[in-house]
Amino acid sequence: MSAAHPPLWRQREYMLLWTAQIVSTTGSYAAGVIYPLLVLAITHSPATVGLVSALRITPYLMLSLPVGALIDRWNRRRVMLVCDVGRVIVVGSLAVAWLFDALAMPQIYVVAIVEGTLMVFFNIAETAALPRVVAHAQLPQAAAQNQVGFAGAAIAGPALGTWLFGSLGRGLPFALNAIGFAVSALLIWRLRTPFDPAPARSALNMRADIAEGLRWLWRERLVRDMSMLTGVANCIASAMPLLLIVLAQRQGASEAQIGLIFSAAGVGGVLGALVGGQVRQYLSFGQVIIGTLVLQAVLFPLLGVAGSALGIGLVYGLMQFFAPIYNVVQFSHRIAMIPDGLQGRVNSSFRLIAHGLNPVGSALCGYTIEHAGLFWALALFVLMQAGIALAAALDPAVRQAQPLRHAPTSG
Repeated sequence: MSAAHPPLWRQREYMLLWTAQIVSTTGSYAAGVIYPLLVLAITHSPATVGLVSALRITPYLMLSLPVGALIDRWNRRRVMLVCDVGRVIVVGSLAVAWLFDALAMPQIYVVAIVEGTLMVFFNIAETAALPRVVAHAQLPQAAAQNQVGFAGAAIAGPALGTWLFGSLGRGLPFALNAIGFAVSALLIWRLRTPFDPAPARSALNMRADIAEGLRWLWRERLVRDMSMLTGVANCIASAMPLLLIVLAQRQGASEAQIGLIFSAAGVGGVLGALVGGQVRQYLSFGQVIIGTLVLQAVLFPLLGVAGSALGIGLVYGLMQFFAPIYNVVQFSHRIAMIPDGLQGRVNSSFRLIAHGLNPVGSALCGYTIEHAGLFWALALFVLMQAGIALAAALDPAVRQAQPLRHAPTSG
């Protein structure tokens, strides 16, 4: 490591940003598992669970493109700070409502939409901020360390959330989530890196700004194709919480055992993230992307024959081992390709495609379970996973992608 680029753990600005992400993400993982359990407890309807999950994600469809254009003109630190404060208020309202025995579905719907909206602003701002605090050469390591942190949060969050939900009260996981957002806001407030946007070359023209980001993404075939592959992969991932909860409940699993299934996935994610920062040194971009998707496709059907919550957790943990490897490689490659002045717009365009099918996955899973049965829901998503593995293997842009050696210039 050169003197100009000390290890990431010694870089104050990156560690503040990273810690803020991990603290808030731990609470989000806790609440993410609790949302389905809470809605099932209130309504006894998998379809309603799918609807609530879809509402949290729907803002990506409506807001990603305009938010990306605004982020390239706004102070990214200020955006993240405002979003965290807003999430403290809206998520904390669920805990307050529970405390006064006033928790009801209309409030859950509203909170899901508002939280999802703030998440869009925060995530696009955070992604655009990363190249400001990390040197270009260290982006793969930063992406890998981010994934390690997220996977660690995936271990602690679900186990803690389900324990709080089952032992101490249904509102406490949301209180934990609100506290996490408050801590995240404090850490972001302490950042010193200048996050002022590059000088605007013209007055805000939302349509033209959005079009510029979309054109850049569409011209870069690798980024375009990866957005589509990631979109289907995320559609499948959005169905997994409900799919696994119902599958585990059919096996007689308790709420604590269900939490351990998701924690096992977090263990797999940590191990995969630790590998993800190094694997690119030995394998090509195409080998990593195709290999991880194929291995997940092979493992997916085993969920249906796992005979216990432990078996489900082991299979899902193995599947999740490959997810951060895929994410580290595609994210670090993509963000290194994008000029700084286009980070918000291109990443928002990518995320619109990559997350656009998430509401479909959540709603489709709930509808299929309720109207066709668990077997057909599992079979549907197994086929989708096999389909994206095949599509990646046949894509020349993925197979032939070359490593980047220079940072992109603005233009």
